[in-house]
Amino acid sequence: MSNLLQNTSLLNWDVLQGRNTSSAPSWELEPPVPVPVPVPVIVNPWDVLLCVTGTLMSCENAVVIALIAYTPTLRAPMFVLIGSLAFADLLAGLGLIFNFIVTYIIDSGFVTLLSAGLLITAFSASVLNILAITVNRYLSLYNALTYHTEGTVTFTYVTLVLMWVMSTALGSLPVLGWNCLEDESTCSICPPVNKNNAAALAVSFLLIFALILQLYLQICKIAFRHAQQIAVQRQFMTTSHSSSTTKGVSTLTTILGTFAFCWIPLAMYSLVADSRTPVIYTYATALPAICHSIINPMIYAFRNPEILRSLRIACCWCMPYSFTMRPRTPSDV
Repeated sequence: MSNLLQNTSLLNWDVLQGRNTSSAPSWELEPPVPVPVPVPVIVNPWDVLLCVTGTLMSCENAVVIALIAYTPTLRAPMFVLIGSLAFADLLAGLGLIFNFIVTYIIDSGFVTLLSAGLLITAFSASVLNILAITVNRYLSLYNALTYHTEGTVTFTYVTLVLMWVMSTALGSLPVLGWNCLEDESTCSICPPVNKNNAAALAVSFLLIFALILQLYLQICKIAFRHAQQIAVQRQFMTTSHSSSTTKGVSTLTTILGTFAFCWIPLAMYSLVADSRTPVIYTYATALPAICHSIINPMIYAFRNPEILRSLRIACCWCMPYSFTMRPRTPSDV
């Protein structure tokens, strides 16, 4: 009996010892689960600069829209066009902010196309609004007697509708298939826009610039002809008319020079480059074109005496008598 108990105890001891030596706890056999290490997001300083520029652009043009919307006297066709230009530049600024969010936060091809379409729509509308303002200035001089009629107002609103329809159509091209998401070799300098789309936009811009240049040359001719007629009627040209004409020509030169300096480098670079070229050149040519939307309110809005008066009233709630009596010149328009 004692031998049986001894053998049984030895057997139990061997079994227990075998369990302890041959099998280990399951938690010791499982390999350790790797802890994912967060990958730091490298933010391009150029993208930060574009986002800051878009924020400044949005704030500045929002002020212009608010002034025109809340001032009952700013309802002439020219102010409607200036408001439309400010709205387009406001959309461009919001598009730059949205593009920054899409680049570093949202990873979706469709959202990327929407961001590109918004930027194309906004900047196309901005350029087309500048063309419409130029046409309006030309008509105000060429048809001075019939300018302040209902026909001019109707023409202005029809022009606005056509401009925004064209801009929206251009902006919808990336979403409709004119993109390079499936074939990166067809990308332009601004992915996901493909090279054909970028070339079409660049050629369209150059044609619009040529038309604006031609219209401003006609405006200068009309202004000088009016000055000569006044000089013949009065047998001399007064100092005020001479300085007014000179100031108007200098203003037109500033407008054309700024427009060409900001947009032509990007348009020409879009025709000769693609996504394989260094991205630094893309940022260097795109930044002046984007900054043109910051300059637009200074050229077309804040130089106008009515808008400037509304701004001073809104900021200071005061309007000096000398400011209200300042004479208007053609360059104010």
